[in-house]
Amino acid sequence: MVTFSAFADEIAPDLKTQMEVCAANGVRCIDVRAIDKINVSEFTVKQAREYAGQLADGGFATACIGSPIGKIRIDEPFKPHLDLLKHCCELAHIFGSDYIRIFSFYGPEGGNIAEHRDKVMDQISEMVSTAEQADVVLLHENEKAIYGAAPDGVKDIFATIKSDYLKGIFDPANFVEEGFAPCDEGWAKGLAELTHYFHIKDKDRDAETCVPAGEGEGQIPEILADAKARGFDGYMTLEPHMAHVGQFSGFTGPELFVKAASALKAVCDKVGLSYE
Repeated sequence: MVTFSAFADEIAPDLKTQMEVCAANGVRCIDVRAIDKINVSEFTVKQAREYAGQLADGGFATACIGSPIGKIRIDEPFKPHLDLLKHCCELAHIFGSDYIRIFSFYGPEGGNIAEHRDKVMDQISEMVSTAEQADVVLLHENEKAIYGAAPDGVKDIFATIKSDYLKGIFDPANFVEEGFAPCDEGWAKGLAELTHYFHIKDKDRDAETCVPAGEGEGQIPEILADAKARGFDGYMTLEPHMAHVGQFSGFTGPELFVKAASALKAVCDKVGLSYE
């Protein structure tokens, strides 16, 4: 069974509209990334409790905290970033979420992140230890230009750091941006076994914005058909990026979100994946 969630800040800044549009599209989980144009990592404990209360009153669960942890250069100070992760762990508990989304660092300005492998692994290991102490699971997302941008980078991370507190997010569009065929060169080459969670957005390589699932080069129907065959049971978070694509967020709007949600449902229906 697939459970749909959404980065609802793609719909509108305010939580009321986010919940209304999600509910109208049959989405009852939200990955909290931003509310009122404030990133979740910047929420105070008081703000988090207020938003969590509003979500609960609206009948919503929080699937994951959409943090920016790991989205810094490898040569930037790490301790303040680790402290921010500790804060995000506290926020995850307030929202009743078991998961925090993370990344695996950019290279120094003008440098190649692959040349800093050992430091990447050391810092991710520290992040995993922090999460384990807080009993929160980190979800690594393949993202453009980070260490885990390519399938081999993702596989290296999980081969090096073996922990129940580190699991994988598969984002097809991000692999397209890096020049990979997501199914042929990622999913079917070892990433299926490492995938715990999906971000659903699709893309044509040279386009500025994304397209509904199944309409781009993300090979989403092929991936989800195989996920069905493997008995995938977990979250698929809509992150459509259909109106704007940014480094730390994207925007879709209510009307395009309807198209994005309908397209994902259509793909799931076609391959026989049940969802709620």
